[in-house]
Amino acid sequence: MSADARRLVTAELLSIGSELTVGETRDTNAGELARSLTDRGVRVGRLTAVPDDLGVVSEAFRAGLERADLVISTGGLGPTPDDLTREAIAAVCGEEPAPDPELERWLRELWARRGIPFPKSNLKQAWLIPSATALSNPNGTAPGWYVQRPDGRVVVALPGPPREMRPMWSNDALLRLAAAGLGDPTATRTFRLTGIGESQVAERLGESMLRATNPIVATYARVEAVDVRVSARGDTQDEADAAVETASAAVVRELGEHVWATGETTWSEAVGVRLAELGWTLAVVEIGTGGSVGALFGDAAWVRFGESIDPAAPAAVHATRGAEPTGDGDDVPEGLVAYARRACELGGAEVGLAVRARPRQGDTAVAIAVVTPRGERRLSRVVFLTGGQGRSRAALSAAAALLEALRGADAQAERGSRA
Repeated sequence: MSADARRLVTAELLSIGSELTVGETRDTNAGELARSLTDRGVRVGRLTAVPDDLGVVSEAFRAGLERADLVISTGGLGPTPDDLTREAIAAVCGEEPAPDPELERWLRELWARRGIPFPKSNLKQAWLIPSATALSNPNGTAPGWYVQRPDGRVVVALPGPPREMRPMWSNDALLRLAAAGLGDPTATRTFRLTGIGESQVAERLGESMLRATNPIVATYARVEAVDVRVSARGDTQDEADAAVETASAAVVRELGEHVWATGETTWSEAVGVRLAELGWTLAVVEIGTGGSVGALFGDAAWVRFGESIDPAAPAAVHATRGAEPTGDGDDVPEGLVAYARRACELGGAEVGLAVRARPRQGDTAVAIAVVTPRGERRLSRVVFLTGGQGRSRAALSAAAALLEALRGADAQAERGSRA
């Protein structure tokens, strides 16, 4: 098969360096590259970390090129004897590396302009093999390699430091790969869910949907939500789009009442958009959450007042004393609603949110009160675990209740006008 005929639709990623395999350095490169490739319709089969051993690294490249159209490595492009990526690729390709005059001139100029003698060891960073093209590195001294194999497969070698890897990937390597024919036409859609756990999501969607290979429906338990990601490949973009539409409709039929956003929308973004639509601002009082609600919303301009109260404070104990949560909100104490109203007054905001969290038999009981110009909403929940995780989940429950109240504000106003 000619090089022009091979489309690069499968890939493997190699992270090279003993500092990774002994746990001294955390690898973030592989995840970033996998996401970038997946978004472009490439199926990533393996993410592998290997130590600085020439035999091991060479075998990893050799095996990767047998299984995949594209092998991308990060690391091992330094000037020291244990930086062996170039040697490994050369061995697999059966080619001899040699200094490239242009790269050598560029490297020597880097040292000359600083008035430092050029170290002989750095000359290996100017190496190329006949099938390799250099990838420019304006942020370091290690050019990358773009290697075209006779059968159309490709090897891309990138430096390990993310500040060097990212621009080389985005500004050089990715452009070359796209021109060569990277990935299949693909479409994706992500649904963000609240009020349901990942295992419940999987049970509702069913094994047949979750095991399908095209379209792929996958669940992810994130810190702030459970995500359902639908992705599909096709011979054309229209075909991929249609497959995602069909699978997405099935997801919504099963889980629509739990979907609060799509894509990578955050709680702060979703709440902020709805407040802007209504022309309102927010004030928050939280008790026993350790400031988790404020951390969730950050420094958003629409938060006009925020206060975190010690749950042991006498005023907090008295004002929020109430029954254990039943889930219907009837047990939310009137004192908590009063806190929400007080927050509105202090912040000059139209919407008040008051949250109380307290441990309950290994979990966290959460009481929530939301007041708006169009009514109030009370809600109680029990969230999993106590401590920091319980407080974080309490904040997520409060955000969900707030967003639901804001999205229902128009319906409240309509009911009020009819009355």
